[in-house]
Amino acid sequence: MRNIVVIDAPSNLGLRPPSPGTVPGCCKLAGALREQGIVRRLGALEGGVVVPPRYDLGTWQEGDGVFNAAALARYTRTLADRLERHVRAGDFPVVLGGDCSIQLGASLALRRIGRYGLAAVDASADFRHPGNSDRIGAAAGEEMALATGRGQDDLADLEGLGPYVRDEDLRLFGLRDGDEDRAELTGLKIPHLTVGEIRAWGPAEVARAVVVSLEAAPLDGFWVHLDADVLDPSVMPAVDSPDDGGLLPDELAPLLRTLVASPRCVGLNVTIYDPDLDPEATGAALLTDLVVGAFSGQP
Repeated sequence: MRNIVVIDAPSNLGLRPPSPGTVPGCCKLAGALREQGIVRRLGALEGGVVVPPRYDLGTWQEGDGVFNAAALARYTRTLADRLERHVRAGDFPVVLGGDCSIQLGASLALRRIGRYGLAAVDASADFRHPGNSDRIGAAAGEEMALATGRGQDDLADLEGLGPYVRDEDLRLFGLRDGDEDRAELTGLKIPHLTVGEIRAWGPAEVARAVVVSLEAAPLDGFWVHLDADVLDPSVMPAVDSPDDGGLLPDELAPLLRTLVASPRCVGLNVTIYDPDLDPEATGAALLTDLVVGAFSGQP
């Protein structure tokens, strides 16, 4: 049995301010899930906190590239240092974000070690880059593009290791059926599935197919990225971009269970849930139940 190690990565550097003069509340995700007893319920070891730099847009304006870029680059390297140590030791990190840009820390850590795949369970592809958009800025909507080498070098090519994930080693599923990035992903032959396709084929069957494809590839393992916005807002409204048509808990649960059960899965991160939008903490309870259930085999 691998030791599960819970690590907090409470960075909100990759999101736009929810309103002028405010900061995104997803930096409180880790604390909210800890209040639900996630460390105890997982039987996990304590991995501590990787403290992010201050959220400060400064004089950034549209057209300046990714905001907080220098801070993001620094944080990505620091988080990668922590994760690399645990993966090399054979631990299973569960990383509590944070916004989706924390995924870059995991991808960089694994790229230092070898060649790893990435299974992203997310409502959107987060594939915005200069080749398809003139609204570059928020890394949380761009981290999959950055991880695959698309975007400014100070984030996409840290330590000269970009791309951190090859296109053919990326799996995206849980996209909304009308996701605008689907045509580009198809052209690049990046495997992806929408919520409708997952329902048609069955969540457990989809996850098994993803695992088989990743285990058959020439990879050293794979990482799982979970964005809370993959859930339908009827059950998880506390995210920055709640879009109708998401997965329900009994659909997400078998996906996660199947992915983390693979001996080739080396870690999991959880992102985007915003406790500021959830005063009753119902979203925190649900997300904790799903993560704990993924490891216990219970729904």
